Amino acid sequence: MRKAESAVAITGAGQSEVGRKLNRSSLDLTCEAVTRAVADAGLRMEDIDGLCTYPGATGMPGLGGPASSDVQDALGLQLTWHSGAAEGPGQLLAVMNAILAVAGGMARHAVVYRTVTEATVQGNAKRGAVKLTGRSSAGPEVISGPFQWVMPPGAYSPVNWLALSATRYQHTYGLRREDLGGIAVAARAHAARNPAAVFSQPLTMEDYLAGRMISTPLSLYDCDVPCDGSVAIVVSAREAAADTRPVPVFVEAMGAAVTDRPQWFHRGDLATMALHDVGTSLWARTDLKPSDVDTAQLYDGFSFLTLLWVEALGFCGPGEGAAFLDGGRTMALDGPLPMNTSGGQLSAGRLHGYGHLYEAVLQARGDAGARQVTGAEVVLTSAGGGPFAGALLLTRGHR
Repeated sequence: MRKAESAVAITGAGQSEVGRKLNRSSLDLTCEAVTRAVADAGLRMEDIDGLCTYPGATGMPGLGGPASSDVQDALGLQLTWHSGAAEGPGQLLAVMNAILAVAGGMARHAVVYRTVTEATVQGNAKRGAVKLTGRSSAGPEVISGPFQWVMPPGAYSPVNWLALSATRYQHTYGLRREDLGGIAVAARAHAARNPAAVFSQPLTMEDYLAGRMISTPLSLYDCDVPCDGSVAIVVSAREAAADTRPVPVFVEAMGAAVTDRPQWFHRGDLATMALHDVGTSLWARTDLKPSDVDTAQLYDGFSFLTLLWVEALGFCGPGEGAAFLDGGRTMALDGPLPMNTSGGQLSAGRLHGYGHLYEAVLQARGDAGARQVTGAEVVLTSAGGGPFAGALLLTRGHR
């Protein structure tokens, strides 16, 4: 049976200006990223017949980005297929939807975009300006679903929810703060090579340990950096890739499974998440193995998630993530598995996993400049945490 992945290629990638409090509209940033991605592919706007985004028009200030209908109208696109949705395997749902649509013949060249203006919306109120209420339509005092267990005591933020999992992991496997600190320090070292990174000044382990505690055991530098920006990629039919400009990037496999309860707090093993299900499903769709991966761009909404991803994706066993990462040394450009080479969300900015996707495409093409991993041809990228997760295994195409 032919995989959907084998019918497509990623032919273009574009990123808008990225920064703190840019005070630009999400539509403006999106149009910039899409225009750059289409030009990068050597295509014209009239070639684009598919458009997809995550999460679509959610009404969440700073987090949803513009609706696909607004982008279609602004760019004058003539579409045969479009989509915007949030339910599915995390942020990479939109990419997977585009892959399936192109493989199914619904579009020939589909643009996928993700846009955030979180830093501008937050303003001086910082993260307190953007909250998930978890409240139902029954009234302001009624909280429904799994959030009824965490919001009454004030656990409004994902940092609180991830801290619960990190505490359980810490109890089970003996996680130290220095283990997480190595991830943050390595990410900042990579960011120094990325002109677009929000933070590029050096970060030492002493700086990390001195950072204020946010939600034990997660401190300031364990948290990603809210920013404004947009990323767009072009997913094309494999046979159409010959008409595009750069070396194409092929999609070897997608991971999208969820096999346990799809909630933050009620999995059978509280030290695991949906990303563990994703890892199993990803490797079931390819003959490649974790040892074949040249570089990985793994989600770091919080440093703890990166540690879980290396275990979930089979680079090491349960509880072995800290030893595998070796204080961040494994992540270095000359390390065994260069990781989050743009600086990730911990330093380059929280583009909700799409900064990692953009970097993965650049690495697979050999276009990452000063942070290029030598000989990178197999690249793994992931996004999500808790009950939402997805992963893509990419390979470099050859003309």
